[in-house]
Amino acid sequence: MDRRELLGVLGATAAGLATVAGAGEARAAQGGKEDIHERCAEDCTDCEKKCNQGFHHCYKQVQAGKQDYAKAMHLCVDCGDICSTAGKLVARMSPLMTHTCRACAECCDDCIAACEKLDDAEMKEVVESLRKCAKSCREMVQAMGGR
Repeated sequence: MDRRELLGVLGATAAGLATVAGAGEARAAQGGKEDIHERCAEDCTDCEKKCNQGFHHCYKQVQAGKQDYAKAMHLCVDCGDICSTAGKLVARMSPLMTHTCRACAECCDDCIAACEKLDDAEMKEVVESLRKCAKSCREMVQAMGGR
């Protein structure tokens, strides 16, 4: 490698490092909004999965004659759909994401109330995921200025 090639490689490396450092500073200046987006999208997606698991658990309980699981079963499947939609809109930074996140947090609250009444170990895992999703959605709405 001659001197010119070496200087070219060093220059490109320095430019790359400056770009990475600048991106980190830009993210910090935004208040970490990208991190909030990523976390919220992930929490919503995880919650959708837990809600689907909760739905299947409740369905089995209803089949076994435990009708007190019926409301939670219905709320889990509906809430899972809302969480999925919120996660998708947040991931693509849709202008509608704050509206969906606000609704998602409220739906998670309703689902939490129904699931907690069951006092069921498997449903407690669902409740944990619902709480995490609701919290992330509320943080997203706040980070976006409530718009």
